[in-house]
Amino acid sequence: MPTFYYHGHFVEMLEFVNAHYTHVLLDEHIGLIGDFKALPREAQCLYVRLVNRKGQVFARNKIRYPELGDQQPLIEELLSGRWIGYPEPRHFEDVLHFLTRAEIYDVLLPKFTGISRSLKKAELVEFAREHVHPAGFVEGIDPGRILVQERAEEVRYLLFLYFGRVRDSLSQFTMRDLGIVRTQDFKDTYEPRFSDRSEALENFYYAKRLKDVRRARAGDLLRLAAETHAWPAVNFPGSAKLRDELAFKLGRASEKAGEVALAKVLYATGESNECSERYVRLLLKNGDRDEARAFLERCLDEPRSDEEWLVARDIYESKFHKKRTSAVTDLLRASESVDIDESCSGSPERAVIEHFESIGDAAYRTENLLWRTLFGLLFWEELFVDGDSTLHSPFEFLPASLANGTFLDSKSEQIDTKLALLREGRPVRQHLLKVSTRYYGTPNGVFRWRREMNEAIFALLDHASPHSIAELLNQMCRDYEGSRYGYPDLMVVDDAGVRFVEVKTEGDQLRRNQLLRLEQLRAAGFRADVLRVRWVLDPDQAYVVVDVETTGGRGDRHRVTEIGAVKVRDGTIEDRFQTLINPQRTIPPGITRLTGITPAMVEDAPYFADIADEFEDFMGGAIFVAHNVEFDFGFISGEYARLGRRFRYPKLCTCASMRKLFPGHRSYSLASLCQTFDIPLNQHHRALCDAEAAAELLLLVNEKRRASQAPITNS
Repeated sequence: MPTFYYHGHFVEMLEFVNAHYTHVLLDEHIGLIGDFKALPREAQCLYVRLVNRKGQVFARNKIRYPELGDQQPLIEELLSGRWIGYPEPRHFEDVLHFLTRAEIYDVLLPKFTGISRSLKKAELVEFAREHVHPAGFVEGIDPGRILVQERAEEVRYLLFLYFGRVRDSLSQFTMRDLGIVRTQDFKDTYEPRFSDRSEALENFYYAKRLKDVRRARAGDLLRLAAETHAWPAVNFPGSAKLRDELAFKLGRASEKAGEVALAKVLYATGESNECSERYVRLLLKNGDRDEARAFLERCLDEPRSDEEWLVARDIYESKFHKKRTSAVTDLLRASESVDIDESCSGSPERAVIEHFESIGDAAYRTENLLWRTLFGLLFWEELFVDGDSTLHSPFEFLPASLANGTFLDSKSEQIDTKLALLREGRPVRQHLLKVSTRYYGTPNGVFRWRREMNEAIFALLDHASPHSIAELLNQMCRDYEGSRYGYPDLMVVDDAGVRFVEVKTEGDQLRRNQLLRLEQLRAAGFRADVLRVRWVLDPDQAYVVVDVETTGGRGDRHRVTEIGAVKVRDGTIEDRFQTLINPQRTIPPGITRLTGITPAMVEDAPYFADIADEFEDFMGGAIFVAHNVEFDFGFISGEYARLGRRFRYPKLCTCASMRKLFPGHRSYSLASLCQTFDIPLNQHHRALCDAEAAAELLLLVNEKRRASQAPITNS
């Protein structure tokens, strides 16, 4: 990176904003840009350095940037121009959080001699808020030791215009230069994300408050919630969405704090389906049934979104028509189920595809990718090529017309023409192939390129009604942001045509947006439903119960020192595998005390690479089992990853399985369960001993499952 890379980033941002957002700038923003240009270059660099620091408060004696030489004259330059300043009462909160616990005591003790020395910093901060006036507190700080960044709000606004979200630094530019973040490099025209100043300021207000909420401590949330009366009126869709999210988050915080009345005000302020649901549930909880009924009827008669209608329907049926189950539950209960061997439990969708293929149907893993890819390819020219197709900034890939919801209105004739292609078969295939060939791999904000996806798209075009396909694509044209997620996992082509399937295993929930997509697909004329998978036991299925000993608890920093494994089939142990491993790093003394494995024991042991093939041969087509399986599987797969190899097997956890099938025990550690069930554990924390003990637990689990026919949830 060039020495003054950060200065170049700031200037690039200012020039972009000055070129595209002059119409939404206030006098103070225009003044900042002009004043910055008038600063000496070294002073500009120092200010940008401070902008990129975390927080707005900093110690003067810690401003050290070697490339800028003597920084004291530069500090004076910035002080005289009001780029930085000394703390004032308005900086009270920022200063409180910047100071150390000892420094806060130094300010408080002269005024509160009896204050306890045992208070934690959070308690001291709360004490200062309650008992000290901000002006009095700031006066007690050593003058000149602490500086604050001035004009921070103006810089935040400029960054917000550029990125579309509140950012406190230019780190995205740095990541771009390092190749970590990609930017759009085939566009040279950009459209401002805000059409006028009031829209920009309204969005900025709510985006700032949301950022404050995400950073706030629990005690600060109620203070933010109490400001609801000061929120500006919402006049634009973007700010309405931010307002709704803010209202919901603060409403939940108010509920948790017992401030139910405040929560109701917040939920009533928001217009999202989440706010509507919490609002009506609070009404019902407080016994306001008439008000709740009227509110629900309004949601049903004039819903603000499809999801709000779904929520209102469920609550209305439950509370006023005594219906005991929701639409989600009804759909899950009415859905078809299929029994699949648990050896496939590591990838349920793949297992269901193989099930359909075994009965002669074609099946594709599609989820959101099918519809978004078809949408992007069909309308590629309108989205990315036409002269009026624009983005908001180089860091964004989603076309502006999709982000702001204007695509359908601005391109209605072209959209109709493209949708008409769906009825013509060969021409639409030619169009999709032409776009795929010409633009393959081009970054875009709609879909990710996959070579195999055209196969699923062509199967859809060959076997589904063009009218049905057009209905779904038209919905995406109308509201892309609201229609981009929630599509079923699979597309199946059988004798009756196209069917969409959402795969659920035991314990999986059907989200409301998934229910909504299923209903939209059905309304368009598709078959769309849920398929429940029930994992079943095969007596001939092999399990390999594994335990590893390691140099520590984190797989990214530590290595395996021993592997013990036991192969189980049809209720009996049929084979064992055990070896020490040279971890190629030291074994901490604490680990040696726990396991008994010393550095001398592994000095001449094989490296993992030496036994990798042998262990995979031992695994065969087995299910990987362990007590707390993610730990052992994570270490083993990490060792294979270091060799450039993938280690993929279905997993089963004896700890989770015992919790589910043998509830009520105080502890589910391996040692505790072995004691409870009289399982030998003579060399605990040696791999083969622990693997053999876990194998006995697996036998208990499978015996219980066979007796009850109760499936369990695998990892």
